[in-house]
Amino acid sequence: MSTQIGSGTKVFDAAAVRGIWRVLNAPADVLDLMDTSAEGVIACVADAGATFLAPIFDDLAGVVCLSGTPLSHIGIVSREYQVPCVMGAVLTGVLNDGDEVEVDCSAFGDVGVVRSLA
Repeated sequence: MSTQIGSGTKVFDAAAVRGIWRVLNAPADVLDLMDTSAEGVIACVADAGATFLAPIFDDLAGVVCLSGTPLSHIGIVSREYQVPCVMGAVLTGVLNDGDEVEVDCSAFGDVGVVRSLA
């Protein structure tokens, strides 16, 4: 069962992807993922200019950014790597690291949707 818990502006049209929610606040969080794996992670970041995702971008399943627009740094990089991304996301529910989520950029005009799969 899935429940919509947020939405924002999608960067580009992309099929829905599923992965494990992980909030990344600093380069140390990315280094932790580099030691294990970023494969299948849906990264949540607050800052649209966050460049610290660069080393793991090609492994991410998706990105949810709580600020910015598709023309922000993260939006541009996600488009280049073809990683589905929702910018300026407003979350109406609570997600914890490790929760299974879906990022859907396949429909809804310019809107991208974040769903909890719990």
